[in-house]
Amino acid sequence: MSFESTRRRLTPKQADTVDRLCESAVQVLREGDFAGLTVRAVASKAGVGPATAYTYFSSKEHLVAEVFWRRLSQSPRPESDGLDRTGRVVAVLRGIALLLADEPGLSSAVTNALLGSDPDVEHLRVRIGIEIRGRLEEALGQPADPEVLETLDLLYAGALLRAGIGYGSYQDLAGQLERSATMILE
Repeated sequence: MSFESTRRRLTPKQADTVDRLCESAVQVLREGDFAGLTVRAVASKAGVGPATAYTYFSSKEHLVAEVFWRRLSQSPRPESDGLDRTGRVVAVLRGIALLLADEPGLSSAVTNALLGSDPDVEHLRVRIGIEIRGRLEEALGQPADPEVLETLDLLYAGALLRAGIGYGSYQDLAGQLERSATMILE
């Protein structure tokens, strides 16, 4: 599946280059950490020049935010058949929390990246927020109470930040989100 860059529409060849850059960013993060990540290193691993990489990504934060956006948007919505409202919300929160659980370097990088002030990151942060909020709203059912939705949104954002700065694993985060969401909803 080909994704559109946050900066412009892409030809198939350009989309392939962006895909390679995103995959290479994940590989570089598996070998090191966010502090050591550079667009130049990612470009080298992807087999493209740094200028080409900067054509698509304004910063390493933008690149990592794009990787997370792609993972999130590609992740399936959890099965909700037979689940009550609490079960549906918990399934959404657990699915998002575990999206990066097996990749601690990437998960930490995502937290750092999403806190950045780059306008391209801000654009992705909005897209990510809309996607997560939409999943939560759908899980709550119609009409979703706006205050409950906002509380769940804040719960997730706080948990993501907490895990990203090392206060517990994403596995632990999933369990805590489940307990907290259950307290809110029941």
